[in-house]
Amino acid sequence: MPKAQRMAQMLTVAEEIFAEQGYLATSMDEIAERVGVSKPMLYEYFGSKEGLLIGCIHRARTELREKTAAAIAGATSPEEFLRLGLLAFFEFIDEHRRSWALLRQEAAVAVPSAQEEVEGIRQQQTDMIGAVLASFTPEIDPLEAEAFAEIVVGATERLAVWMERRPSVGPALATDYVMAVIWPGVADRLLPVSSLPSPAQLA
Repeated sequence: MPKAQRMAQMLTVAEEIFAEQGYLATSMDEIAERVGVSKPMLYEYFGSKEGLLIGCIHRARTELREKTAAAIAGATSPEEFLRLGLLAFFEFIDEHRRSWALLRQEAAVAVPSAQEEVEGIRQQQTDMIGAVLASFTPEIDPLEAEAFAEIVVGATERLAVWMERRPSVGPALATDYVMAVIWPGVADRLLPVSSLPSPAQLA
């Protein structure tokens, strides 16, 4: 098996076991056995159990960036960009529910370096939102655009936590909730008046 494919397999299995048992209760022996490789090979690829966890988070970070970027690529307005980006985020979280819970809770406490990686995911999303807003509306105050991006990331992360307790709330509904609260403020504060619909258009 090619090295890249083997590494991906190791990460997938490790993510599953971390989510099932928790980081501290998981052993490298168990991961190696389920993957079907020797424990020394795991160490050769990732250096340690912590390195394997960081690898899982880094892969999730890359996948989220790629999924979000692909989702917003065809957006033609700030509103569409925001909606598509939010939907991509919530779909990603929905597809990785157990892993998301692990990263948010136990791993970040058990491994300090994991918290840095998780914060990197937040910063990645914040930077993307701020950059796209600036591309749509160059006259936006950079500080205000940055603040807006932080608000969006914070709100979506908390709603994702709430979704863990509400399995019936899917990505589409979660996106609608966030848009209902955040979009009016964006339209009022960050978009030029000329881009907003007139009362006659709304009638």
